[in-house]
Amino acid sequence: MTTSDKSNAVNPAFNNLIEQPVLLLAFGFGSGLAPKAPGTFGTLIGVLFYLLLQALQLPVFIAVTIIICLVGIPICGIAATRLGVHDHPGIVWDEIAGYLVTMAFVPHNWMWAIAGFIAFRIFDILKPWPICVLDRKLGGGFGIMIDDVVAGLFAGAALWLLSLNF
Repeated sequence: MTTSDKSNAVNPAFNNLIEQPVLLLAFGFGSGLAPKAPGTFGTLIGVLFYLLLQALQLPVFIAVTIIICLVGIPICGIAATRLGVHDHPGIVWDEIAGYLVTMAFVPHNWMWAIAGFIAFRIFDILKPWPICVLDRKLGGGFGIMIDDVVAGLFAGAALWLLSLNF
């Protein structure tokens, strides 16, 4: 789905989120209801997740991040089916997961948390190759999740390279 298709999608009422826990998760606890830039607001929820998880040892942080990515496949797939729109703009669980992927590569402090937010949003919005191909070609919950996970890998790798100089 292109960005213009996403902007024309119907925004579900907040009551639907409360009544359907899978939508509450997919919409990042309501952050995906933001009228402008829901992906950015969803990434902010990812920052909150990161702040809760940053004290974990790296292998545990990575394991939790993988679990969040894997459970995101059915969460996003079910939400898209219920909404009747593939990759509805309000579905932001993928942004939460992508940001956590980014942060697995960098030192855990506030400066890198901000850098990770910026880098992830850049890769998620610009969708350089092969992210753009994944976004266009893959469907279902896996398709919704994979482009953001790969954007997180790209952003994390870029920041990791940058961190080698600090």
